[in-house]
Amino acid sequence: MKKVAVFGNAGGGKSTLSERLSQITGLPLYALDKIKYQSGGTELPHEDYKHAHQQILVTDQWIIDGFGCMETLWPRLDEADTLVFIDLPLYVHFWWVTKRLITGYFQPPSGWPENSPILRSSLSSYRVLWLCHKYLTPKYREFIEQAQSIKNVYHIRSTKEISQFLELIHAGHK
Repeated sequence: MKKVAVFGNAGGGKSTLSERLSQITGLPLYALDKIKYQSGGTELPHEDYKHAHQQILVTDQWIIDGFGCMETLWPRLDEADTLVFIDLPLYVHFWWVTKRLITGYFQPPSGWPENSPILRSSLSSYRVLWLCHKYLTPKYREFIEQAQSIKNVYHIRSTKEISQFLELIHAGHK
């Protein structure tokens, strides 16, 4: 486990899991939202984001958390030796986006740039939830099915499996 891609629908706990995974393994963590968006939610120019993403991919070790864009998603999943796909029931994603919206006014969400516009970003997450579930999640499932023979694949389907995954990794790094 040297190059880890953590991916899945919005509000699935990717950033929280990635932070904990980085603490356990010592691998450097790159949250794509913090790369793609600057303080206050301003988007980095697309070419600058792609360049920054590519600079991470060519390093020896990383955990990359998030989506980024379609253009960088598949090369990242190809480059990773370990895939962590968070595939919770859709209602859990909706609930966690709502919870993040409410608590985000008191504590900035994990993995988000400073001064992110909580309401605007949350509304965007709500729009993305169904689209990702309908169009991208089936592609993710197909990809990890094919990748299982050549990569470490963790297909997390419940909140309990998140804890079990982290316990497994922690036990392996003692």
